[in-house]
Amino acid sequence: MAVKRPTHVGLTGSIGMGKSETARMFAKLGIPVYDADAAVHRLYEKGGGAVAPLEAAFPGVVKDGAVDRGELSKHVTGNHDATQKLQAIVYPLMADERRKFLEHAQASGAEIVVFDIPLLFETKGEGNMDAVVVVSAPSHIQRERVLARPGMTEEKFAYLHSRQMPDEEKRAKAHFVVVTDKGLEHAFDQVKMIVAELKHRRARD
Repeated sequence: MAVKRPTHVGLTGSIGMGKSETARMFAKLGIPVYDADAAVHRLYEKGGGAVAPLEAAFPGVVKDGAVDRGELSKHVTGNHDATQKLQAIVYPLMADERRKFLEHAQASGAEIVVFDIPLLFETKGEGNMDAVVVVSAPSHIQRERVLARPGMTEEKFAYLHSRQMPDEEKRAKAHFVVVTDKGLEHAFDQVKMIVAELKHRRARD
C-alpha cells in the first residue's frame, strides 16, 4: 500500500507577527518544521549553494567566504530588478532544500509537516499546501516588535512591509489564524487545537 504523504501546512505571517515562535510551538508538538529563513542562512554561509552565484550577480557581497546580508541588503532594498535577480538565484535552491526536508519527514513517518515561509502568499506558494496558518497581531504590536530588532530602521521596516500582503488579506485567505498578542500560552493553545483538527481531518480522509 502506498504511503500517504504528510499533510502540508504552510505557516506564514508578516514580519514581527510572531511566526518563528509559533513555528517552535509546532516543533514542540513533534511536527517537523521547514524553516525558510534557516534554509537561507545555510545557503548564505561558507560553503553554501548561494555564495558563488550571489557574488557573481552582486560583486562584493561575499565576505570571508559567506554572503554578508547587510551588504546584499544595500543592493536589493528598494530595487525591484535586483530583488527579482536575487529571487531567481535563491528560490530554486530553496526548493531543493524543501524537497530534501520532505523526503526525510516522509521517511520518518510524519503525519503533518509545517513549512515556515514568510512570503508564502506573495510567492503564490499556498497552492502547494493542504492548509495555511497565518500568524497575526495588531499593527502597533507588530511595529514595536520590528523596530526593537537590532539594525532595524524605519526605512527598512517600510520596505519590508511594502513587499508583504496586508495582514487582513492574509487572514482572509487562511484556514487557521494564530493571534500572538495575548501571551505564549494562549498562542500555544491555538496551535494545539490546529494540530488536533488537522489530525482529525487526516483520520477522516
